[in-house]
Amino acid sequence: MGTATDSKGFGNAIVNEWETQDFKNAQKRLDKTAVHLKLDANTVEPMRHPKRSLSVVVPARMDDGTVQTFMGYRVHHDLALGPGKGGLRFHGDVTLGQVASMAMLMTWKCSLMNLPFGGAHGGIRLNPGDLSSGELERITRRYTSEILELIGPTQDIAGPDLNTDEQTMAWIMDTYSVNIGYTVPSIVTGKPQSIGGSLGVLQSTGYGVALAAKRAATFANLKGDSPSVIIQGLGNVGSAVARNLTSAGFKVVGVSDAYGGLYNKKGLAIEDLMQHIEKQGNMYEFADADKVTNEELLELECDILAPCAVSNQLHAGNADNLKCKVVVEGANAPTTPNADDVLDAKGVIVVPDILANAAGVTVGYFEWVQGLMHLFWTEEEVYQRLDQLVNEVCTRVFTRSTEEKISLRMAAMSIAVERIVEARKMRGLYP
Repeated sequence: MGTATDSKGFGNAIVNEWETQDFKNAQKRLDKTAVHLKLDANTVEPMRHPKRSLSVVVPARMDDGTVQTFMGYRVHHDLALGPGKGGLRFHGDVTLGQVASMAMLMTWKCSLMNLPFGGAHGGIRLNPGDLSSGELERITRRYTSEILELIGPTQDIAGPDLNTDEQTMAWIMDTYSVNIGYTVPSIVTGKPQSIGGSLGVLQSTGYGVALAAKRAATFANLKGDSPSVIIQGLGNVGSAVARNLTSAGFKVVGVSDAYGGLYNKKGLAIEDLMQHIEKQGNMYEFADADKVTNEELLELECDILAPCAVSNQLHAGNADNLKCKVVVEGANAPTTPNADDVLDAKGVIVVPDILANAAGVTVGYFEWVQGLMHLFWTEEEVYQRLDQLVNEVCTRVFTRSTEEKISLRMAAMSIAVERIVEARKMRGLYP
């Protein structure tokens, strides 16, 4: 292969456009798993790269009448188990490599949860806070039209991710449906209930993270009736984690958002805090809590640390300073491979993202199925099925970790990769 060229036209060391540090971290996790499973190079090589990637230029008319362009991406990593499934993110730092790494993560997540999906992901490089709702709608619709050849209810199903929500999914569904000529609810998951969204989907990821945290507390033999918890990121996921763990008797002592955090070693009154945020628009000036930075929050003493914000928050530079006993990954890829090595050496138990936050894609699967059947489940049915699946997979992962004396991440990755390898073996290599 030739040497790739960066945006300034100078040659660099990246062979493929997607081979950023995010993607190399994802490859490193696969490579470590392959060594543990004793897989040969011919088996591993196809899984180290995306099956396909599409980069699109998205022109959109701004409110002031000007036309701006944005870079958009959609990546399929592996489709051996079924159609692609993965989120769509809006962020100023989105790159093809970041999207490809998320697609690989989705491959393992869907495989681990025994879902009939492969891994996919998408993103648009923009700062949503700088754009109006009308501008975001026009950008989303144009992006959808540019990737029509890749997506469909039996090809690739999108869901919400960073800075996207049920309104974004509604725009995608409508754009796709208008182009096809009829309404297709199962083109996306995480959409409003009025147009086919599932009950329970909005809080499902945080609910699942809390469920994994409760299982991990037992697995780690945490002492006391009220394990202390610190949650980085108090968005949809983090707030649901806080509420569910508080209801279960855990003590949330620290929380944060993008601008900083709050800490009270005696515990935060979560519902009071949520009401304060709803009224004030932020968490500051909340009584009975000390202000801390995001960096300080991660290094405070607690039983369980739940990073629920963005990727690469636990890294070689701060991993040795962590004072938690358990990390439960509510975000995607919040821990780098180098940090994993440090945490393993310290004896910190890490519940990996492909297990801890997999409830979101699991309920997304439920929504996809309901759309295809045109038959909707009650919220009780959704959570009953979710509890069963998450608990079954937790048991498999914890048991394998104990029996083979390996980390929870290696146990989860091994189960996920084995299923992909088996599917690829049975399907064969064409031609």
